[in-house]
Amino acid sequence: MPLRRGTIVSTGVVIGDAVVLDTEETRVPRRMVPVDQVPHELTVLEHAFEAATRDIAAERERFAARAGTELADIFGFHERWLSDPKARKEIGLLVTEKHYSAAYATSVFMRRYRRRFQEMGSPFLQERARDILDIERRLLHQVSGETRHELTELDEPVIIVAHDLTPSQLVTLEQTKRLLGFATDAGGPTSHTAIIAAGLGIPAVVGLENITSHVSSGDTLVIDGLHGVVIINPNKSQRAEYTAQAAHLQEIRVTLDELRDLHAETKDGVRVRLLGNIEFPYEVNECLAKGATGIGLFRTEFLFMQEGSPPTEEEQYKAYCDAVDAVGDHPLVIRTMDLGGDKCCGPSGTWEHEKNPFLGLRSIRYSLQNLSIFRPQLRAIVRASANGDVQIMFPLVSRIMELRQAKFVLSLVMEELEEEGYEFCGKMPVGAMVETPAAAICARELARETDFLSIGTNDLIQYTLAVDRTNERVAQLYTPADPSILRLIRGVIKDGRREEVAVSLCGEMAGDPLFTILLVGMGLRTLSMAAGNIPRVKKIIRSINLTDAERVKRRVLSFETEREVLNYLRDETRKVWGDI
Repeated sequence: MPLRRGTIVSTGVVIGDAVVLDTEETRVPRRMVPVDQVPHELTVLEHAFEAATRDIAAERERFAARAGTELADIFGFHERWLSDPKARKEIGLLVTEKHYSAAYATSVFMRRYRRRFQEMGSPFLQERARDILDIERRLLHQVSGETRHELTELDEPVIIVAHDLTPSQLVTLEQTKRLLGFATDAGGPTSHTAIIAAGLGIPAVVGLENITSHVSSGDTLVIDGLHGVVIINPNKSQRAEYTAQAAHLQEIRVTLDELRDLHAETKDGVRVRLLGNIEFPYEVNECLAKGATGIGLFRTEFLFMQEGSPPTEEEQYKAYCDAVDAVGDHPLVIRTMDLGGDKCCGPSGTWEHEKNPFLGLRSIRYSLQNLSIFRPQLRAIVRASANGDVQIMFPLVSRIMELRQAKFVLSLVMEELEEEGYEFCGKMPVGAMVETPAAAICARELARETDFLSIGTNDLIQYTLAVDRTNERVAQLYTPADPSILRLIRGVIKDGRREEVAVSLCGEMAGDPLFTILLVGMGLRTLSMAAGNIPRVKKIIRSINLTDAERVKRRVLSFETEREVLNYLRDETRKVWGDI
């Protein structure tokens, strides 16, 4: 049966009938109005903004009651945009100067505005175009006086298939209690729709490119949010397999409350710290609710990828303090900006196009060449350390001099803040990410000059295997099970142990239950992952003995191919906890 692969944004497995939503691209006809009707059109426009603002506020309040204020804060973008008088003024000028109708003027302005985001190089900013589309639809519905009901008229539980879903559409569908999951042509992991889906636990796969062309309403679909797969009209054996897997995942959810307050500890008493990976401060609470004992990776790029100038020191300080307050007494590891590659700063930021950006000016290299941006971030992080257990981590270090230079800038910042009278933790732990073969090979030298090392397997795999996992032609070669990757990880762990420096792992491999036994056997005692993966990883850790994990490690490290590794790990994982 047809199988499509996309991007995972919310884990889980569901089977159900599909409902394909038509692409809602409201085409507003060009209409001019007589001069004497301009005041009326301006009044219509003003009422549309006010009504849309009221609707957003009410929707946010209802959503907060179900999902919490942190998740509902996503709609703050919509509220801030609607309250900004600049857009309202510019649409009004189209009415007064060109005599456009309120509807046509709104459509013209919003499409131009949305196109600006779509044409930006940053995937993060491109995702904001979907929020603009959401606002555009709201305004046009208010201007036209239409009321839309089709999203709420679902009689049976269904899987939604669409070109894309806006945050408001997803919330409306979720309110029906009929939404099993969704699959879309477009979308990515940083979109607000993706964040809401993950927060609500709605299985979803996005970025499928043309799923709407292959599915008809009434088709049976499998959404495999664990592996980023959508199966169209599964056969009998596939139905049975995924039905069992869905039931197994439901069993995991049932035991979540029990697991949340228990340690991730093997049956013979070896404890493993499970930390969360976050993009935004409001995600801290979700990680803690899933059983995390801190945050092992706080990605800070979102602050630098908004429209406008780079964030000020105070803006960053507030974001870091929000995360510190939410995490409480637990550790918070803040990674400095990892810009470059597929993550570029906002439209007003300077960025030169590079032919091969992943091998260019990215991450710590970019920071060290842009101290006017790097120093304010370091100041904000250091100041936030006065409020809790804050640790700082430098990304994509490839040589010892980069680490020394970054630490030198950090020491200068600390001296400045001390002279200015700020309080901060003078002994704030400093770590480096091991994401390149060079860093892995020289891990012992890095360990001597850091308080901890964190293995970032996503980039380590990419750079070691020379594989771009977003390239469909070679994506199948991207695997953490390759023996070269496992040997590099083993070497980093050994080097950290020799220098008595803690080593953690924070790539996607950490949250994959298939590798949990192996990672514990290799000696890792701290794993950092997405919140949704914590319960399954904890369950496996609590189901094994260290001696068994070390046996698995020895056997795996003797294999020559990733196929041998994967088959063996699947068999060993099934022994302790069935199919994961």
